[in-house]
Amino acid sequence: MNKLKKFPYKRVLVLGLAKSGTATCNVLSRNGVHVIANDLKAKETDPEMAQLKAKGVKLVLGEHPLSLLDQVDLVIKNPGIPYHNEMISVAESKGIPVWTEIECLNYLIDNPIIAITGSNGKTTTTTLCHDILRKSQQSVQLAGNIGRVAIEVAEQLKDDEKLVLELSSFQLKGVKTFKPKIAVFLNLFEAHLDYHGDFLDYQQAKANIFARLTAEDYLVYNADDVRVSQLIQSSAATRIPFSTTTKRVDGAWADKTHIYFKEQKIMERSSIRLVGAHNLENILASVAATFLLGATVEGVRETLTTFNGVKHRLQFVAEKEGRLFYNDSKATNILASSKALTAFNKPVHLIAGGLDRGNGFDDLIPFLDHVKGMYLYGQTAGKLATAGKKAKVKEVLTGETLQDMVESAFKNAQPGEVILLSPACASWDQFKTFEERGDMFINLVHTL
Repeated sequence: MNKLKKFPYKRVLVLGLAKSGTATCNVLSRNGVHVIANDLKAKETDPEMAQLKAKGVKLVLGEHPLSLLDQVDLVIKNPGIPYHNEMISVAESKGIPVWTEIECLNYLIDNPIIAITGSNGKTTTTTLCHDILRKSQQSVQLAGNIGRVAIEVAEQLKDDEKLVLELSSFQLKGVKTFKPKIAVFLNLFEAHLDYHGDFLDYQQAKANIFARLTAEDYLVYNADDVRVSQLIQSSAATRIPFSTTTKRVDGAWADKTHIYFKEQKIMERSSIRLVGAHNLENILASVAATFLLGATVEGVRETLTTFNGVKHRLQFVAEKEGRLFYNDSKATNILASSKALTAFNKPVHLIAGGLDRGNGFDDLIPFLDHVKGMYLYGQTAGKLATAGKKAKVKEVLTGETLQDMVESAFKNAQPGEVILLSPACASWDQFKTFEERGDMFINLVHTL
């Protein structure tokens, strides 16, 4: 078990006791740090709270008393808590540092870290990096925004293990000295402005992933993304570009038939299981980052010929009577569904619909040119049908449930065509989560 080294604070307020907050309390308390845990919704009768209390963590639940700030010299907050929260704004006004738990990592481990961020593609790229290294016979762990709490994984990391991290802007905004060995910056467009307030703040949070890199570290970046290319100009790191459009002998790139790292031909694109231009970017970023840590060509090939995609993110599900089913339940907005539609050059039967947030769907129309049928359900079925008719989609059907639409799409599609669940809407009108929606789709496909 790794111990905190040269940790500069003795009294810490952990704000928010979801997974990351609870894990942070556990790690800090095991290292002799005096911890106060503050959460609005947690109850002392919760099993996790009882365990924290038994370890000497002081619990303050049901309120956020500002007086707690007089008792601590550091705040570590849940990434989702916004900076306009009164506890955070008052702490900053008092000169108390505000971190997310990611900042603790370099106090715990010296192991090589690949840290990955971007507005899209983080989970796929993180998973690819992990799989490539594992199939290159390297010891590696996965953590961060992908589900496993980074501080908890880092505490248990063995000396010979590498760590691959998915990092959101929420996590990165709260780091001050965190420095990976390899930073990966996939793309940058306007997102999470309700949290950040403006695009500049969002950009600056993302830039924290490379802000402290030196020439001995690496920054893998998307050379095709103008915003990314401009933002990384301030970095002192050794820069490794990737591009789907231009030969880059200093990085990873692709032509029409193969992918390459520098001047080395890696494999044929036709052998790659993942579809879509955006996934080609994720693949090239993964190849560059993992080769820098000793991945093998065999490891890359084994991963890319078998990897079906992250669950619910343009995931290949099955082939049924020649029809190809893909689950893109994570596509909860028009942009995500647009990217999914561009991944296919075959006729597509699109299953979509969900929560009505008040928007129309005209922005989806330019991406419906190869859509042969639309199968629409939920609150937005009517609005999506209007967009489909404007785009002159041949078959536009509406119904009550996802099951109805899967059965209709299967009936109407021909062998060799794609049936794609890419809802362009949140799931909350009929499902608790997009995962629940995607799992139902998978089950429906397998029982056809």
